[in-house]
Formats: sequence, structure tokens, C-alpha cells
Amino acid sequence: MLSKKFKIIGGIVIALFIALVIAGFMPVEENVNSDGLVGAITIAGSTAMQPLITKSSNSFMDKYQDVSITVQGGGSGTGLTQVYQGAITIGDSDVYAEDMLTDAQSNKLVNHNVVVEPFAVVVSDDVKLTNLSTKQLQEIFSGKVTNWDEVGGPNLPIVVVHRPSSSGTRTTFANTIMGGNKNLEDNSIGITADSNGNVETTVKSTPGAIGYLALSYAKSAEERGSLKVISINGYSSSDENIETGKYVFWSYGHMYTYGEPNKVTQAFIDYVKSPDNNSNIQSLGYIPISLMKVTDGK
Repeated sequence: MLSKKFKIIGGIVIALFIALVIAGFMPVEENVNSDGLVGAITIAGSTAMQPLITKSSNSFMDKYQDVSITVQGGGSGTGLTQVYQGAITIGDSDVYAEDMLTDAQSNKLVNHNVVVEPFAVVVSDDVKLTNLSTKQLQEIFSGKVTNWDEVGGPNLPIVVVHRPSSSGTRTTFANTIMGGNKNLEDNSIGITADSNGNVETTVKSTPGAIGYLALSYAKSAEERGSLKVISINGYSSSDENIETGKYVFWSYGHMYTYGEPNKVTQAFIDYVKSPDNNSNIQSLGYIPISLMKVTDGK
């Protein structure tokens, strides 16, 4: 008799469990979230974009837990080459693909402008200058001017800190500061640093040093007392000066895909440039594209 009662109770419990699952009240494990976004995204390229893409990917994965995103640096040239080769999903770049790849290669890629990236010219603390003109910068980085006293600074040899040719930051510097001449910068002088972080370290530790890096890195380093950010042509790197085009050292941050992206990749790209991500964009020193009153003319 007792055994029969247990069987009846057990049957009722099982029936209730099934009913609750069907009604949606019991959690069931499944590999699809409410938006159906499932998949893995691999990203490499621009170190100038890396802080933003890393933070954005963490926010995106918090929202869509069936999506996995891996972010690495390596430089714009590396990102563009790897996405063309199919080794990664997205190649981040500070410049247009045609600036780094052949036409046949760049034509296979799809560009997604997601943010405005300001850059900065920085000097070591012993260089007592606050402003340089584009002409003075051209003369310094081409090796025509070799002492700071030639441009109104102290009697101190200038040590130029370059980025390698694969760097999108270097290409942006050439396009906006060096008159569009990629060969004007003299690699035979100074030091080459292969990332924004290495530029900061090198400029900080080298008397008379000058270099360039992403403004997001530069502002943080300036706050720590590592180096000084220089105005260009009398204009500081304020948001207003960048948005109106008075401060010229900026570019779009590009996310490139090989052909059109799939659903989950497109969703992440859309998120990076969306108003929902503006807090990440602006807190890290970038500028939403929607705020720009000028374009790069391309």
C-alpha cells in the first residue's frame, strides 16, 4: 500500500517537472541566448584600438554569454594581413587597408569604421616645449633638426622614437603630419618602438626623446608624469579641436572583415560603434564618429 502511494507521488512530481519545463519556469541548459548569438570571434591588429576593443568585447560577452571574443595586438599591418589570410575574424587598423595591402588584397576586405582615434606627439619631461608646428615635426623626424635649441627648446640632442612600417599609427603620422610622404621619416636616426606601450617607456626613459602614440595611452602616461603631450600648430588635442578638424593628428579606427561578416561578428561591430558603447569609447579617450564635424576626406 505504501509503495503504491510513493509511485503515485513520484508520478505527480515528474509530471509537474515536465509541465514547468514546458511552461518555461524551469531553467534548461541550451547553447543559444535570447538573441541567437553564438560563436567565436578572433581579433588582432592595431594596438591603438586594443584598449577599446578589449573593453568592448568584455561588455559584449557579459551581455551575450554564448559568444567568445579573443583580442590581440600586433599592429595594423598584422591585423590586415591576418584577416586577409583567414587567420582571424576581424583585423583592426588605424588606416585604410589600401595603405597597407595591395589593391587585390584590400578589395577582398570589407571596411567598418567604428570610432575616431586621436593620436599625440609626446616628448620626455626634460624637453621644455608645449607646441610644435607640422613643419618643425617634419624637420625633426626627417633628421634635418637634431637639437631642441633649433626649435626653441633646451640645448639637448633630439632622440626620435619611430614606429615600424607595419604600424597604422606611423602611417597616420605620415598622412597627417609628414605631408603624406611615408618616406620622409628617417629610420636611420633614433629608436624604433613596436607598440604604443613601448613608445611610452622609451620616451620616458630617454633624455630629449620625441615620439607619437595613441592619445588614449598618451593622456594616461601624462597623468602619471611619464611624458608630455605636445600641441600641434597651436591646437591642443581636446575633443573640440579634434571634432572640428583644428587638431589634425587623428584617424578612423577600422574593423576589417574578409567579405561580409556573419551574424555574430556584425552584431559585435555594430555594438562597438553604437551609442550603447559610448561610455567605453569616451572613457578611454576615443571619440564617437557621430560627434565629428569633419571627415578624413575618403
